[in-house]
Amino acid sequence: MSGFDTIIEGVLLGGVYALFALGLSLIFGIMRLVNLAHGDLILLAAYLVLSATTALGLPLAVASLLVVITMFVLGFVLQRLVLERVLGDDILPPLLVTFGLSIVIQNGLLLGYGADSRRLQAGAFESSSVALAPGLSVGLAPLIALVTAVAAVALLQLIFYRTSLGRAFRATADNPAIAQLMGVNERNVYAIAVGLSLAVSVIAAVVLGIRASFDPSIGPARLLYAFEAVIIGGLGSLWGTLAGGIVLGLAQAIGGRINPEWQILAGHLAFLVVLMVRPRGLFPARRA
Repeated sequence: MSGFDTIIEGVLLGGVYALFALGLSLIFGIMRLVNLAHGDLILLAAYLVLSATTALGLPLAVASLLVVITMFVLGFVLQRLVLERVLGDDILPPLLVTFGLSIVIQNGLLLGYGADSRRLQAGAFESSSVALAPGLSVGLAPLIALVTAVAAVALLQLIFYRTSLGRAFRATADNPAIAQLMGVNERNVYAIAVGLSLAVSVIAAVVLGIRASFDPSIGPARLLYAFEAVIIGGLGSLWGTLAGGIVLGLAQAIGGRINPEWQILAGHLAFLVVLMVRPRGLFPARRA
């Protein structure tokens, strides 16, 4: 494998990690909440898509759209009934609640689906490739994942800076008390933010299910990759999250090229280096 192939592999892998991290970055940027159940919620979405395609016999695209709506509603209800009760100046209660939610989801998936690995079936799409240049082909699935990550970030940026909902998001993130005085309903804004975060996570779930097998125990690992991508890119920065995912993917690809056993370690080392050099990340969000 040439060095250029390694870079392409790393960038494509980074697109997948960016998809894992987008929902986490979105919630933190608006609510200052670190959701420890994020990886398990991605897994929950993957299993819901699996159920919709197998039990209901729906095409993958239709099943994914149905689960997007379902996860948005779940996020809205989760914020209203659970997270809203623990949000405040103390960061410990939300961490404990989302940690507990993570355990509940893991055990629920284990009871409902068993410990066997599953995978989403996408037919020929799974093994299809695209020729970028003579002698250079890339998998269609990871390429679509990268394009989808860029499109998702661009869409979220559009929502944030070109819509009234985005203005409410930014106002609440900057100063919730003043936003409420201006007529912004903080409860609705937070509930929509969590719903949007879980809806975006469905894309990550579908990519995960197509690219690799999954089981109820891998949620914490997805959370770790997402967290590292968010920290590398800069807390609260969506474009930074995309960049952080790509940095993490490149580090793993280069590490794997040197020694396959170093692939995961190389990503963690890149995270630590960025954390030491730029504690706020490469592109931290600027707040008013």
